[in-house]
Amino acid sequence: MPNVFGSPHKGTGPMDQGSDAPAAGTSRFGNHEQVVFCQDEASGLRAIIAIYSTALGPALGGTRFYPYGSEDEALADVLNLSRGMAYKNALAGLDHGGGKAVIIGDPATDKSEPLLRAYGRFVQSLNGRYFTACDVGTYSEDMDVVARESRFVTGRTREHGGAGDSSILTAFGVFQGMRAAAETLWGSPTLRGRRVGVEGVGKVGHRLVEHLREDGAEVVICDVSEAAVERVKTLHPEVEVVADNAALIRAGLDVYAPCALGGSLDDDTVPALTAKMVCGAANNQLAHAGIEKRLADRGVLYAPDYVVNSGGVIQVADEIEGFDFERARSRASGIFETTRRIFALAAEEGVPPAVAADRLAERRMSAVGRIRGIWL
Repeated sequence: MPNVFGSPHKGTGPMDQGSDAPAAGTSRFGNHEQVVFCQDEASGLRAIIAIYSTALGPALGGTRFYPYGSEDEALADVLNLSRGMAYKNALAGLDHGGGKAVIIGDPATDKSEPLLRAYGRFVQSLNGRYFTACDVGTYSEDMDVVARESRFVTGRTREHGGAGDSSILTAFGVFQGMRAAAETLWGSPTLRGRRVGVEGVGKVGHRLVEHLREDGAEVVICDVSEAAVERVKTLHPEVEVVADNAALIRAGLDVYAPCALGGSLDDDTVPALTAKMVCGAANNQLAHAGIEKRLADRGVLYAPDYVVNSGGVIQVADEIEGFDFERARSRASGIFETTRRIFALAAEEGVPPAVAADRLAERRMSAVGRIRGIWL
């Protein structure tokens, strides 16, 4: 049975170059089952596919298209992200292991039909060990192109039998996790009257704002994109806008919701936080190991990112068996109960919620992985 252990809370995301140093006795790829480097010179494709674990089934995770500064930087990111997907899929109750892919380049200038189709050939070559989907820099329309060369693609457009935009259930799931955290902190599963700061109002963040406003929360936002901010302000002129994340975390918040790229919770951010809860959609929010304890020591309740942002992967996993939105939404609503369970376990075992979440995921991977080791 593959090794399924090793916390997903190392590293920050695209700009973290040194976060995946191998432990003693392991390779530079840590505990990953398989890492595939893919290159097609004619189309300009340079990609890495990382499979962390198939203990629960074929690996599932998106394809990130990003202008990494180096191959080492891309490798660090894909190792971090694929490990996180194994834990996310485990706690989402899916029969999928963890995988991820990155394409090195600027999606605005380097993306093309030949490149995406070449990438699809490499996905197909893994013969179902890895299912891909959308991530930063890729969209459902791109997955339609990839799928012209591979059967193992999800997150496709509705016109091609897919579910379309996975941000819908991602935002819904984050909101469910936030409700569970509100119940733990304040005794009621609602954000009504609470001041919530949303960092990043792109694909997921702007939908989260919708849920928060419907629930009666006061919302403060920031984003590097003026267009993204303007879209929210057009729909919700009452939403407050601040200049950047540094201003946001000091804005007298009850809840901080990181919904941009990873690493927002670091040694500078945590001491400055005014919020008593952190719950957002971004992956790899903890900049390094130990941040989860610093949050706990400050009395900040952290809802582990890979738990609450799993609505998107629930949606694309449902698509594999023939998408049904209500079925997927029902499963994503279970994020509320999973988050509650993690907070209860954290209190029972005297550990931060991030550690409790890791333990729950590892127990499922180990137990189900053992059963799948029975020879048929």
